[in-house]
Amino acid sequence: MGSFAELAAACGVRHLVLLADRGAAEAERCEQAVRDSGTEWTIVRAGFITQNFSEAFLLEQVRAGVVALPVGDVAEPFTDAEDIADVAVAALTENGHAGRIHDVTGPRLITFADAVDEIAKVTHKEVRYLPVTPEGFVSSLTRRGVAAEYATQLTSLMVEVFDGRRANVTDTVQRVLGRPPHDFTEYVRATAATGIWDAHAESSGGA
Repeated sequence: MGSFAELAAACGVRHLVLLADRGAAEAERCEQAVRDSGTEWTIVRAGFITQNFSEAFLLEQVRAGVVALPVGDVAEPFTDAEDIADVAVAALTENGHAGRIHDVTGPRLITFADAVDEIAKVTHKEVRYLPVTPEGFVSSLTRRGVAAEYATQLTSLMVEVFDGRRANVTDTVQRVLGRPPHDFTEYVRATAATGIWDAHAESSGGA
């Protein structure tokens, strides 16, 4: 990150906007590298992205009916990807964001058990949340073909950040965009309507 930021500055880039994981130590080091680059900078921090349930590694788990994660009962302000993108675009295209840290969150704290229960109710599917050990999570990922190195890194990150440090909400979306952030319920209803969580969607190509 430091090499990239320095190269960007040397090439005449005047303003860097970094999307960083909210609360992770590695992300903090990346933030510092951007600050030290000599350009104007804006940091956009985001935690767990809501769309992970439908566009990433949790999609298969939702379809299978069990969402197994090594995060216990910690609460998280699930953040919609559209909110993150809109804040990043504002930081890139509008004045007044240089030297600012935009800590982006959703409007409320919910646990993963609550989130999965909400998906189950809206989709009328049997979906449950299952807390697992870090070792069990790594094993489940590698059994599904995920590279062991990536599975271990992802698990370590989840264990690190899902310890309560991110259990708070901010007014960043309202302050930067002049509108409230998208709520998890909005996401669930809109996503369920697409059919992506139906068990047959993967084989039929539906989305």
